[in-house]
Amino acid sequence: MGRVNASRVVLGGLLAGVVINVLDAASQLLPVDTISWITDLGLPEPGGGAMATWLVLGFVVGVAAVWLYAAIRPRYGAGPRTALLAGGAVWLLALAVPVVGFRAAGIVPGTVFWVWMAVGLVEMLAGTLAGARVYREEAPASATTG
Repeated sequence: MGRVNASRVVLGGLLAGVVINVLDAASQLLPVDTISWITDLGLPEPGGGAMATWLVLGFVVGVAAVWLYAAIRPRYGAGPRTALLAGGAVWLLALAVPVVGFRAAGIVPGTVFWVWMAVGLVEMLAGTLAGARVYREEAPASATTG
């Protein structure tokens, strides 16, 4: 089993982050108000700092998803099935678990909950698929004869 190719994880992760962030931006065009519930809680509407944080987090989860893909690839094999498994696992841990918790606490309304869950899953699966296409194992060190 070879070592994880860190430079390819970062490169694939950045591509995954671009896909995640582009799809997230496009999801703002959906006819669902995903922001007014925040002001309904008495909190200020998210500004530029929150947007920048979410943008960075898109890249962080993209790198995490490609890293997980690289880590499980020797066991499950290279390819889209393994990328979807990795993306699904990151979606579950990074988005589904916390959002279900927020929904259970009554913080996130039902419509927003379902939009976040569905859009987040699509973003994570598409991003991981894209990033996994970039990932390659390190070439094994050649043995020297002497």
